[in-house]
Order: sequence, then structure tokens, then C-alpha cells
Amino acid sequence: MKSLAELQAIREKTLNRINLRKEDEGEVTRVVIGMATCGIAAGARPVMLSFMDEINKRNLNHVTVSQTGCIGMCRLEPMVDVIVPGQEKVTYVHMTPEKVARVVAEHIVNGRPVEEYTIGAAEDK
Repeated sequence: MKSLAELQAIREKTLNRINLRKEDEGEVTRVVIGMATCGIAAGARPVMLSFMDEINKRNLNHVTVSQTGCIGMCRLEPMVDVIVPGQEKVTYVHMTPEKVARVVAEHIVNGRPVEEYTIGAAEDK
């Protein structure tokens, strides 16, 4: 059993983390990977691991990688949303681990989405 002082310290530490997250939300670039059954079956797990590796390798502390459930377009999986503060969300489709380094370098680092990997390019085919 924790003492009242220990519980209070845990509470304060947790609240500080939450407040930091709220302050940083406007500055954080988010990479969200569809990890429902269809995404996983199409190869989303290696894509997610590649994003994590590439972001860590480049020391991009302002980027978070997270997962979501079904996006609703199974035929386009694996799908990845890149959400840069102050810009429109970009959805990448048919992602592979081989495409990740280019998306990180061109879009996340240099601010230029890789158009040929996006949902708009897939629908034009």
C-alpha cells in the first residue's frame, strides 16, 4: 500500500505529464497507422516499426507514432495519416517499409508530401 504522500507525488507527476502533452499538442507531428485486422493483414505492423525506427534514427522528438482501428478503406491498406500542425492531413496508401524513409525525409522533415503515395494518386489509377 502506498502512503498518502507517495500517492500525491504520483498524481502530481501524472498531471504534469498530461499538461506537457496538452502544451506540446500544437507542435507535434502525428503519424497514425491503421492497425485494424485488414491493416495488419496488409502489412501495417512492419510499416509502423519502420516509421518508429526512421523517426528514432533521425532523432525527431516532435513526431509521435500511434495506431488507430479501421479506417474503412481496406483495399488501400496499409494506410498512414501524417498530421502536421497547421497543415491539412495527408493520407498515404499501400504503404510499405521501403516507402517510409522517403515519407519521413520529404514530408515530415522537409514539409513536402510524397504525392505519388497519397490517397489522391491511388484514386486516379
